[in-house]
Amino acid sequence: MPSRFELANAIRALSMDAVQKAKSGHPGAPMGMADIAEVLWNDYLKHNPNDPKWPDRDRFVLSNGHGSMLLYSLLHLTGYELELEQLRNFRQLHAKTAGHPEFGYAPGIETTTGPLGQGLANAVGMAIAEKTLAAQFNRPGHTIVDHQTYCFAGDGCMMEGISHEVSSLAGTLGLGKLTVFYDDNGISIDGEVEGWFTDDTAKRFEAYGWHVVPNVDGHDPEQIKAAIELARSHEEKPSLIICKTIIGFGAPNKQGKEECHGAPLGDEEVAAARKQLDWPHAPFHVPEPIYQAWDAREQGKTQQDDWQARFARYRDEHPELAREFSRRTQCQLPAEITSEAFIEKMQEQGETIATRKASLLCLNELGPQLPELLGGSADLAPSNLTFWSGAKPISRENPSGNYLHYGVREFGMGAIMNGIVLHGGFIPYGATFLIFMEYMRNSVRMAALMGKRAIYVFTHDSIGLGEDGPTHQPVEQLTNLRTTPNLCTWRPCDAVETAAAWDAAIKRNSGPTALVLSRQNLPHQERSKQQLAEIQRGAYVLKDSEGTPELILIATGSEVGLAMDAAAELENQGRAVRVVSMPSAYRFDGQDAEYREKVLPHAVTKRIAIEAGHADYWYKYVGLDGRVIGMTTYGESAPAGDLFKHFGFTKENVLEKAKELLG
Repeated sequence: MPSRFELANAIRALSMDAVQKAKSGHPGAPMGMADIAEVLWNDYLKHNPNDPKWPDRDRFVLSNGHGSMLLYSLLHLTGYELELEQLRNFRQLHAKTAGHPEFGYAPGIETTTGPLGQGLANAVGMAIAEKTLAAQFNRPGHTIVDHQTYCFAGDGCMMEGISHEVSSLAGTLGLGKLTVFYDDNGISIDGEVEGWFTDDTAKRFEAYGWHVVPNVDGHDPEQIKAAIELARSHEEKPSLIICKTIIGFGAPNKQGKEECHGAPLGDEEVAAARKQLDWPHAPFHVPEPIYQAWDAREQGKTQQDDWQARFARYRDEHPELAREFSRRTQCQLPAEITSEAFIEKMQEQGETIATRKASLLCLNELGPQLPELLGGSADLAPSNLTFWSGAKPISRENPSGNYLHYGVREFGMGAIMNGIVLHGGFIPYGATFLIFMEYMRNSVRMAALMGKRAIYVFTHDSIGLGEDGPTHQPVEQLTNLRTTPNLCTWRPCDAVETAAAWDAAIKRNSGPTALVLSRQNLPHQERSKQQLAEIQRGAYVLKDSEGTPELILIATGSEVGLAMDAAAELENQGRAVRVVSMPSAYRFDGQDAEYREKVLPHAVTKRIAIEAGHADYWYKYVGLDGRVIGMTTYGESAPAGDLFKHFGFTKENVLEKAKELLG
């Protein structure tokens, strides 16, 4: 039977070989954390390489994702479908072994990591999801949700501000099944971190309410095992295990130095490491006894079979709960969801309300139909209007709720939402003002990159929020969202379009959705049944002329009403004007060419776009010779009505631009 040291050395060898062959990568972290990984994966991690999506598996997150070869080595060695050839092709085009772990590329990768600290935040989200799902589904004598979340993190993760946001919340919620291993090797790219990072991390996490195991020798399997046992015994607190390690362990001339952090060791040092580690095997060769010792497939199958038997007994006693659990963990919506009828109802009612208020009406409609909705707001629920009538806060004492008070932690909220949706069983939505999307920007991008269904409720969408001034008035944020690949952004003009946007967001399981909503009341727009159906296509003709239009007005959100008023005036002047409402450019751009031509015919070149966001985005629709009434500066502090007038969002200005085009 191979020794623990030999098993860990398989990780070290594969990692340094792959980085060396790719001529780029980060060998230091995999070599330094190999002993920790060996103990965790061989003695504790509950997983089944035959079924990487088993709902009750433990979750493992490599937050310091630059050490990706650590994860790839573990997946390969334990029996996942990640062939040795994929390790040979590390960091190469179309390989499953990208420079940083990418969700969906290879089985067993739980989340995309690399932007430091976000993996830690994802792990917090996964632990929240586990605790909440367990509270919602477990019954006396039947425990079907009972798994751990483990996370590896480095100095960089601890320095990033997001680590404070999410670790603070994790302590408050008492996430006892979350264990974080802090790779305290004292090295980052710039060198020894003592010159810029002297925090007492143990005291910091104790202050958050964590259980801390300090000063663990990260190269001593017995100390590592004892630390894990201590962590698992503290069921009411998340645990931080601080492991003292040597970066690049085994490379005699570079270990403990920044030289091995983010660059290949070099052929000579790789050879020296082989000698130092007593690893005489050729590059990428792992002896069969070591493969056999690592293979987790049989044990994983046994663990999952045991769970399946327990689930069968659960299903016999609680058939409805079992069906609901399966539906939710398989990301299936209820067959009887009635969102289309609600859209029609909103059209019939014809309310003139703020779209943030319309969003709350949607939540009150959808919430009872979707028990998987897990909402939240970054401390702005009374303004975002996300706390619907059936919302029940999640707390340490009562984790069975469906609403998280994230506190003023926008970035943490976004990344925790990613962890929740990656875990499965929930559709998370989270809210803040549109301007503070900036704080959570990278987590929004990560959701889009991973193609996961997270829903963002961004309210106070323009200068229309008024007196709080330019620090709170978004200008460039809509363009930022719209130019993010795979992010579907909606800016509805009234309650009806808001309901359609929520319907689309719920039903979209290939990426996140941003709902951009107004503070102020917006007028209801009349629509035919065909127009009502075409909202979901992203843009549609809201008002048309008799015959071919000579001018097209394109507008979104609060400016649709302005476009309609201006069109009516131009019509009185004998002009043929079409108004196009474009609540979602993403959806419209995804339509077939025939429909896009029907809404915005190429022959009609005289176009004006109207939106209280940055003007530049709209030239793709109006052309360089068109006109855009939008923002090119920051806002001002004043009542909303005064601001719209000051920045040209008036009927008179639209008529003037039309006159410039039409003569």
